[in-house]
Amino acid sequence: MSYFLVFALLSFFILVHELGHFYAARFLRIPVARFSVGLGPSLWSVKRGGTEYRLSWIPIGGYVMPDITEESGFFALSIKKRILFALGGPLANIFAAGILFAMLEMLAGPITVTEVLGDAFVRTVDAIVSVALIIPALFDRPQELNGVVGIVADGGDFVGTSMLRATQLAIVLNLNLAVLNLIPLPPLDGGKVFFYLLESLDLGLERLHLPFAAAGWVAIIGLIGYATLQDIKRLVLSALA
Repeated sequence: MSYFLVFALLSFFILVHELGHFYAARFLRIPVARFSVGLGPSLWSVKRGGTEYRLSWIPIGGYVMPDITEESGFFALSIKKRILFALGGPLANIFAAGILFAMLEMLAGPITVTEVLGDAFVRTVDAIVSVALIIPALFDRPQELNGVVGIVADGGDFVGTSMLRATQLAIVLNLNLAVLNLIPLPPLDGGKVFFYLLESLDLGLERLHLPFAAAGWVAIIGLIGYATLQDIKRLVLSALA
């Protein structure tokens, strides 16, 4: 049951990330053609207000597709709008982590709301910095990377039947999603922001965004495949030990 809980938490906070992009688009008046929970072919969909809300076959991931038919139409949006749209997802995960921190503080004892919010903010920032410092080290030790299989396996072992540990894991998942997506490499949100800022210096650089994003997707898919194989290898070796 704990493994299912971890998988559900990971899926839910990826949804939170995509909702951040979705509501950022709504706030910025960027039309949305599709909001998909999951990836791959459509399992179920409904259209409301010009937006297709889709449930896709692969239950991990999701995306928000602006209702813009050509790439030039997207780049016609102001750089400020595109940056805020890209930051919507990571900010949603950071906000969710802050709420969870505040919940832990309120359960800890009788303290004021101001103290709870202040301490939650400090602990969230501290946790973000800690995650950001850990991530570069993983590039030196790629064999220690965890894919979805490893996250579910290790997370399930950590959580057990403890709701406190489940909450702690939920905070870590949110902060990891936020920080990983802020890495300045396309097609991650941080990579998009980085290229949008470069574009503000030289409009000719926008033509490089698509090829770099495509190369980034290839690298990410390869990294996910490698991490998944490492997860399976560790689990098999552990079972045989």
